[in-house]
Amino acid sequence: MLERFRAFLEGLAGPPESIKKGDPRVAVIALCVQVMEADGAVLAAERRKMRDIIEEQYQLDDEGLDALIEAGEAAESEAIDFYKFTAEIKRHLSEEQRIELVGMLWEIVYADGVRNEIEDHVIWRIADLLGVSGRDRVLKRQEAAAKIDAKEENDTQQED
Repeated sequence: MLERFRAFLEGLAGPPESIKKGDPRVAVIALCVQVMEADGAVLAAERRKMRDIIEEQYQLDDEGLDALIEAGEAAESEAIDFYKFTAEIKRHLSEEQRIELVGMLWEIVYADGVRNEIEDHVIWRIADLLGVSGRDRVLKRQEAAAKIDAKEENDTQQED
């Protein structure tokens, strides 16, 4: 499932000059930014997590990654709601890919180790607009939380 999502994203990848209006990658980044900004503080850990996820998914060099993030941030700053981005994503991503996207958003939320109700609400709304069920949204949240717990446990064991 994740491989098909990755293959889809790789098919979208291209040089920075190919970033155009309606590019679903820009919509993905804009949603990531909206999730990061939901609690009023964009922390370095969240920004780093977003960069890592986007770089891995789109297999971009630093220049391409910076250009894509810049385009996503610009689009997000002009948006008044989530619908513009979720509608674009629904046109290009399958249901499985949209579920994986919700998982990516949860990973960004948990990057700072804290989840709050505002972030919950933002992801609930995005997932709803993407057509992702409540069950899948919760499962992806639990998977992201489990990754953080496993990482913290691994970090603790390495310190001992």
